[in-house]
Amino acid sequence: MRSTNFVSFITVQGFILGIVFSILKTNTPEDLLTYTILITLFFYLFAHLSVAFYLHTMEIKTNAFPMHVHEKDLDTLMHEIIKREKFIDSVYEEDSVSDLEKQEISKIKSKSAA
Repeated sequence: MRSTNFVSFITVQGFILGIVFSILKTNTPEDLLTYTILITLFFYLFAHLSVAFYLHTMEIKTNAFPMHVHEKDLDTLMHEIIKREKFIDSVYEEDSVSDLEKQEISKIKSKSAA
C-alpha cells in the first residue's frame, strides 16, 4: 500500500471515529465540531508518524542490475538450445529415412516372395 493511501485511510477512520465519539459525548454543535477536528487531526498526525518511521527503518537497496552479464549468459544458452534442436532434428531425419528404407525393403521382399 502506498504511503499516501495509508495516510488517507487512517485519516478517514479518524474522522469517522471522531464523529461517533462527538455524537456520543457532546451536546453542542461547537463541541461536536471541535472534538471531530481534534480526533481527525490526531489520527492524521499518527498516520504520518507511522509512515515516517516505516520509511526510515526500511533499507532501500539500490543495486545495479548486471544486464550485460545476463544477456551474455542468455545468448550462450540460446545458442546451446539451437545446437541441441539441430541435433535432435538430424536424429529424427535419420530415423525417418531408415524407416522408409525398411519399408521399401520389406515391399521388395514381399513382391519377390509372391
